[in-house]
Amino acid sequence: MISNFLKKKANSFKYAFSGLKDLWIHESNTRIHLLFTVLVAIMCLWLKVDSGELCVLVLIIGAVWSAEAMNSALERVVDLVTLEKKPLAKAAKDLAAGSVLIMAIASVVIGLVIFLPKIAALFVPNL
Repeated sequence: MISNFLKKKANSFKYAFSGLKDLWIHESNTRIHLLFTVLVAIMCLWLKVDSGELCVLVLIIGAVWSAEAMNSALERVVDLVTLEKKPLAKAAKDLAAGSVLIMAIASVVIGLVIFLPKIAALFVPNL
């Protein structure tokens, strides 16, 4: 019983990592997300963000990555249903892509709110 439970859990992780591998291989936007994830990590170290700010940044980065994965999944499901040009299929794909854009814009705003005062303080002490 426990063995079967552990096997199912191990398979869940295997499937999840397979999905992430697929996301990396087939979705070029993941390279952009990775670039910005690394840049934010570097900025966090350089500007010494506090733990609360770090938590917010980690959450928003995770949200962008998650939105990208869900967008990719939805696109594949739509393609599975039809490869024809259908207005509803296009709308579904566009809405999913729009959700990624919303999260990306939110992440930029959050990054600016956290990082701009710290960067400004480097150039204008006592700000």
